[in-house]
Amino acid sequence: MGFVLEGPVLEGTWVRLEPLEHRHTAELALAAEEDRGTYAYTWVPRADEVGAYVDAQLARAATGRLAPYAQVSLATGRAVGATAYWEPRSWLSEDRLDAIEVGFTWLAGSAQGTGINAESKLLLFGHAFEQWGVARVDLKTDARNIRSRTAIERTGARFEGVLRNWSRSWAPGEEGRLRDSAIYSITTEDWPECRHRLEQRVSEHAGERSTP
Repeated sequence: MGFVLEGPVLEGTWVRLEPLEHRHTAELALAAEEDRGTYAYTWVPRADEVGAYVDAQLARAATGRLAPYAQVSLATGRAVGATAYWEPRSWLSEDRLDAIEVGFTWLAGSAQGTGINAESKLLLFGHAFEQWGVARVDLKTDARNIRSRTAIERTGARFEGVLRNWSRSWAPGEEGRLRDSAIYSITTEDWPECRHRLEQRVSEHAGERSTP
């Protein structure tokens, strides 16, 4: 039968990752319009495009190549962004997963810098390495996106290089053009240190929230 990509619900202290459904549309529409100043290189729909965005992600999911999530803040119970598992690869056996990408990630302005992103990565990476047994997790971003590259590097992922004309550009005014993509990875050997880093970051945010 082979490996079937299905993302389970993943829950931490600050965020619950729920498989994306149409019921998340209204909350994601609000989240996407909070502050768009950090979305220059990222695919984030406008409020009136979220319905089509969800449809597109679910269509990708139907091909078996994507497991999309809504990021739900446990403090508010509202969806504040999205993320996904993407591009599963099985090289040694069709019955196991050898590598996966984490991508299609964005957060509302109010959710950025709160620990939600760090905990989401901890949950996604942890499930991939510890439940699926992958050897590698990939992350990529527009090579010009310094903010995203810095966030990826803070997880402990290693920079592997820039692939030129690798994928579609999402930058305004660049419709129909390709972008250079910066590629990062975490391997089985890297995961313990990466997990420690992410756990520390989540703990730091917990301390900030408990400080009067």
